[in-house]
Amino acid sequence: MRLAVAAIVVGSFTVANIAPCFAQPAYPAKLVRIINPVAAGGNQDVVARAYAEQFAKALGQQFVVESRPGNSAIVGTRYVKSSPAGGYTLLAISNTYARTPAMIKDSGYDPSKDFAAISMTSDTALVFVINPALPVKTVKAFIALAKQRPGEISSASSGSGSTGHVAAETFSRRAGIKLLHIQYKGAAPAVIDLVGGHVMLRFDQVTTSLPHIRAGKLRALAVTSGKRSPLMTEVPTIDESALPGFVDTTFNGLLAPAGTPPAIVERLRLETARAAAVPELRKRYQDLGIELVASRTSEEFTAFLRNHVEEFAKLARETGMAQ
Repeated sequence: MRLAVAAIVVGSFTVANIAPCFAQPAYPAKLVRIINPVAAGGNQDVVARAYAEQFAKALGQQFVVESRPGNSAIVGTRYVKSSPAGGYTLLAISNTYARTPAMIKDSGYDPSKDFAAISMTSDTALVFVINPALPVKTVKAFIALAKQRPGEISSASSGSGSTGHVAAETFSRRAGIKLLHIQYKGAAPAVIDLVGGHVMLRFDQVTTSLPHIRAGKLRALAVTSGKRSPLMTEVPTIDESALPGFVDTTFNGLLAPAGTPPAIVERLRLETARAAAVPELRKRYQDLGIELVASRTSEEFTAFLRNHVEEFAKLARETGMAQ
């Protein structure tokens, strides 16, 4: 299965082409809060802060990021869902937003109906890394080995339904292999055990695994994006090395409560596109393995989210991840 990635606006974006023309009262007229529904410090948080800073400069009002973590991002998501739809309380999201309702029946929100999609904000590749004890150096060789040892090669994740788990399941289904899923209570212990040889592979954030790859403690076989990572250009994509069309990345995005005026949604989307095109900002985040992007239209991001929800729900049912 492929979790499709929306078309995006990147470096060729031209600010002059998007000058908005609004007849309604000026927006924003007061402070705007962006709710981060997971713990502070991760990609979702730092990406939201990057955009908040740019929005404040462009629109002349303060944009603040407020973390409200808890229960697989449900606490913060519900908070924004019940907030007034005036454009003053927004929600920063990742893949978790689209996946949680398939795994937790009482999530309390419908990802396809309860919010107005503004724009994707970033796209981050994962890297397929193995312990060097595995005698393979390419994805094709790994698939061949896994077919000889069905259910024996262990795959570390930070929990059922996590980004790494979903990528491994998606890869396994495309490759026609079976891996042994080992769950950890977070990325750090999973990487420690991978380096130590207690598990054999992981789909991980590039920046987390990169120091271990450079030290020779882990071997990178491929990245999950549609193009090579600028941090490791020598490492091929899964698409080019073994499974054509394979793309499974971590996205971030921005939403507003359902009913938010379309003009405000569009204003925020335009400012997202402006911010994503700032060369210095793009370079800063590329160095962290994060590509800043923007959806061409809010409808495009809406369709992307709907597709992600439907495809993950199917995967969750077929793999037993759903409740």
